[in-house]
Amino acid sequence: MELKKCTLEGLEQLQKISIELFTDTFKDQNTEEDLKNYLENAYNSAQLKKELTNKNSTFFFLLDNEEIVGYLKLNIGDAQTEDIAEDAVEIERIYIRSDRKRKGYGTIFIEKAEQFAKEKNKKVIWLGVWEENLSALSFYKKKGFIQISSHSFFMGDDKQTDLIMTKEI
Repeated sequence: MELKKCTLEGLEQLQKISIELFTDTFKDQNTEEDLKNYLENAYNSAQLKKELTNKNSTFFFLLDNEEIVGYLKLNIGDAQTEDIAEDAVEIERIYIRSDRKRKGYGTIFIEKAEQFAKEKNKKVIWLGVWEENLSALSFYKKKGFIQISSHSFFMGDDKQTDLIMTKEI
């Protein structure tokens, strides 16, 4: 297994896996139209290029035998989607192919986020996770995250609730 920082050269791969994994994770809970609109907004080339070139955002691919099995996006400073805590790192995206879950990849991503936070002299890691994503919630709790609040996330007109969870480093 190898964690590899994603750069602009990996934009096409990032776009492909982002769409694939978001769709796989949320297609059954959202309308086709809402999902399509979200994917076109969040994962178009211009948007991903903007995120990849933001000095406060970092993407990592996780490769197993040269195959990308998932990816991680970490944010610091003004790249964070909310102001949750001082000296914080946000895990904005953590996705793993469904056929590769429960093989330790999520733990690798959490350990990378913790290492990243220490390197950046940050004291807190935080993330938002959909309240209906029970397996992810269970995983984060096992890794020491606690819920501190919530916020709304919209898929089209569908208002959903993300739980905000933090972990002190």
